[in-house]
Amino acid sequence: MFKFKQFTVQQDKCAMKVGTDGVLLGAWTPVDHNPFSILDIGAGTGLIALMLAQRCHAEQIDGLEIDADAHEQAVDNFENSPWGDRLFCYHASLDEFMEEPEDEYDLIVSNPPFYTDGYFSGDEQRDMARHNNSLPFEDLIQASEILLSEIGVLAVVIPFKEEEKFIALAKEEQLYPFKITRVKGTPETEIKRSLIALSRTEKKITTDELIIETARHKYTDEYISLTKDFYLKM
Repeated sequence: MFKFKQFTVQQDKCAMKVGTDGVLLGAWTPVDHNPFSILDIGAGTGLIALMLAQRCHAEQIDGLEIDADAHEQAVDNFENSPWGDRLFCYHASLDEFMEEPEDEYDLIVSNPPFYTDGYFSGDEQRDMARHNNSLPFEDLIQASEILLSEIGVLAVVIPFKEEEKFIALAKEEQLYPFKITRVKGTPETEIKRSLIALSRTEKKITTDELIIETARHKYTDEYISLTKDFYLKM
């Protein structure tokens, strides 16, 4: 299990464990538009949905998870959290979920699978969680265009090398970035991840850079400020 300040994430049934990407997205995602409804596509353990439940007063927070074991784990984590009455997880693929979309969402978040190369480990559950052929960017963007409310925001964490492609695909669906944070592990390393927030209206794009550590376990002030409400030792 992984203990946070206000909730605990059980992760023994999940291929993808609690990781920095999910924590970053959960802590960074804009909520200043006061979303009423949130959808986490590819919920995994439910981590991001739980973080957003802690950060805002959204009354409807839905997760969507295709893997049966991960879905069961997310449901348990939701029920055992302080916000169980606001959290729900659907067991379905995005395609199935889109067959009869009932709700619009003010915020959609996703930490999508991102391995695009041909390497597969042989562990089907882990490969599904990690390879974007199980949730292509095109599918995620097209679904978001349909599901987002007029004030809606789509927030994702993706590899930096995919940033340009993702933004171009989003533009085709008339979704435009307004906030981008590029993440580096240390000052010396290359940019590894992009956190991107998009909306239906074109605005001035705010960009910045986030460095996680200056040395092993020596976290930057910016990273501490972003995650201190969650990590026990921050």
